[in-house]
Amino acid sequence: MGLGENIRYLRIKNGFSQDDIAEKLGYKSYTTIQKWESGVSEPPIKKLKELSELFKTDMNEIANTDMTSVSLSPSTRHAITIKVLGRVSAGIPIEAVENVIDTEEITEEMAKTGTFFGLQIRGDSMEPRIYDGDVVIVRQQDDAESGDIVIALVNGDDAVCKRLSKYAGGISLISLNSKYDPLIFTDKDIQNKPVRIIGKVVELRGKL
Repeated sequence: MGLGENIRYLRIKNGFSQDDIAEKLGYKSYTTIQKWESGVSEPPIKKLKELSELFKTDMNEIANTDMTSVSLSPSTRHAITIKVLGRVSAGIPIEAVENVIDTEEITEEMAKTGTFFGLQIRGDSMEPRIYDGDVVIVRQQDDAESGDIVIALVNGDDAVCKRLSKYAGGISLISLNSKYDPLIFTDKDIQNKPVRIIGKVVELRGKL
């Protein structure tokens, strides 16, 4: 039993994505929540209190009780299976992609908020937060806010996972790994190449 396991258990039990929790706690990215759940770090007392209020449970219980042994795994809450794709290319609707390499489960509550798919990350451009082989859970959408981690199609090539930054006259798609330069596109580039956002990353299922 660990604090991170309890946080993940309560999040799934209540139908939240990591991205949902991050937004409710005032974080810009879901990666802080992912680090808590994986045991890399722990929430400060203030945030643990906010979590307890969000989950409607006692703060000490979250920190000191093995809540995962009680019941209510995702499979007992009518989990929804989604496809994990190895690649996404331009011109092929997500639902028609046949390159399915695995499946993941999301809660029924989460599934009701949109259409989701998983994507296996290739390469090191998003390290140190997202590593080669990790799976991200993506909500299909054609726009996002600055600071969001998005999946985008560029030049008709395979999808890329980058942080979105919007500015007057265009956008940047930014790698978290500083050895990679940002991909910068004007509004004209977006139309002509084209550049198209196909989803927002809401959760990381990191490999162990």
